[in-house]
Amino acid sequence: MQNVSALDLVRLREVYGRFPSAVVAVGAWVDDRPKVLVASTFTVGISLDPPLALFAMRKESTTWPHLRTASRLGISLLSDAQDDLCSRLAARTGEIEGTSYRTSEGGAIVFGGAAVTLDCSIHSETDAGDHTVVLVRIHAVEDSSDVEPLIFHRSRYRRLQHAV
Repeated sequence: MQNVSALDLVRLREVYGRFPSAVVAVGAWVDDRPKVLVASTFTVGISLDPPLALFAMRKESTTWPHLRTASRLGISLLSDAQDDLCSRLAARTGEIEGTSYRTSEGGAIVFGGAAVTLDCSIHSETDAGDHTVVLVRIHAVEDSSDVEPLIFHRSRYRRLQHAV
């Protein structure tokens, strides 16, 4: 096993990329405008009672300071057919015109066609180096069990392939 030094950060990023992860869109209406960002660090099953999940947000994010003020956040596990939507959302323009989405009473934005959508509120935030770990409490869930998730692996979007 190799020790990690400041010179090995590129290598460490490559190693992190070897871990496949689901891609989620986090969105809400803030100041009468939709704010959306993409996160590939998302984990469910943190707690069942209360129901908690988490994601990590880069501290340089210009969208997160707005989203963190929302009373509710929508989290959409993007489907394997939504890689174009994911690319548009990741472009940091927050542009959702022409996309299928809906808004909850609390202002959470979730995308149509997603594999799973969650209506959440922020439970807590924790400093984590160059990121902030955001723990969210889940208030409502919608599951499209016939829709496969979009996967991010080795800096590319991928689709699940079922073993025969």
